[in-house]
Amino acid sequence: MISSGSALSVTGVALVHGTGAQTNAYDDYWESGMVESIRLGLADSNNLLVVNCDFEEYMWDAASSGCLATQLYNFINARNIDDLVVITHSNGGNVMRWILSNPTWDSRYPTIINSVRWVNAIGTTSAGTPLADAVMSGNVFEASLGWLLGYQSDAVRMQQTSWMDYYNTNWLLGTAGRPTLPVGFWNIVGSDVETAVWDSDSYCGGYTLNLGLEITKAWLNSCADGFVDCTSQNAAGSLWFYDTTYTAGGEPLSHNQSRRQCFNLDVILRNDL
Repeated sequence: MISSGSALSVTGVALVHGTGAQTNAYDDYWESGMVESIRLGLADSNNLLVVNCDFEEYMWDAASSGCLATQLYNFINARNIDDLVVITHSNGGNVMRWILSNPTWDSRYPTIINSVRWVNAIGTTSAGTPLADAVMSGNVFEASLGWLLGYQSDAVRMQQTSWMDYYNTNWLLGTAGRPTLPVGFWNIVGSDVETAVWDSDSYCGGYTLNLGLEITKAWLNSCADGFVDCTSQNAAGSLWFYDTTYTAGGEPLSHNQSRRQCFNLDVILRNDL
C-alpha cells in the first residue's frame, strides 16, 4: 500500500467476515487476538467495527449486502468516519464489491463508498471456487469444513465459478475487461496449506481446520489456500501481496489462517491503517 488518510481524517476499520451467518464474528470468526492487534493501529480504539451478517444469502440480498450497508453506514455516521479501511475475508470481499460496484442500488451506498479509503481483501473468491461447484453437485466434505462452505446455501451457489463469471461480466466491477472499482481493492493471496504434525506453524488457527483444507486442495490448483485458487483471489482489483512475501518466516496462509493472528498478518494489517 502506498499512502494513508490525511492527518485531519477520522480513520476507522471494519472487519467483514466470509460465508456464514455470524452473530459473534469477534470471537467465532476472527478471534479476539486478531481483532485487538489490528485495533492497536487506530488513533481512536473505538473506531473499529466487527460486522455480523448473514452471508449465507446472495450478495445482493438484504440479509447480506443490506446488512453490511446498514452496519457500515451506521458506524460511519456514529463515529464520523471519513477514512474507512475495510478488511474482508473470503466471500465478504464479494459482498463488499457488490456495494462498490452498484452505487445506485441503495441510497446508503454512496456515503459508504465516499468514506472508504481502500479495501484489503484476504482470500476472496472473486472468480468463485471449484469447491462451490463440488458442493452444489452433491459432494460432501468433512464436517470440519462446515464453517467454510455452509453446504448448499445461496452464497455457496453464488460462488460457483460459472456464476461468478456471470456476475463479474454483468454486475461487478474490478475484473479484467471491466471498469475499475471506485476505491482500491487490494488482494492478499494465500498460496498453500501446511499440515505437518511436527511443524508448529501447521497448528496456527487450528490443526483440524487446516487438515480439512489440505484435503480440499485436491479440487484446486497447486497455488491455493485450500478453499480458493490464487487466480480467483487476485481476479478483482489489484495484488497487494502473496502471503510468503511478507509473512513471518515466509509462511503460507491457509484460508483458515488468513482470518487469524498467524505469521504476523495482524501486524501487517495494523500497520496499513
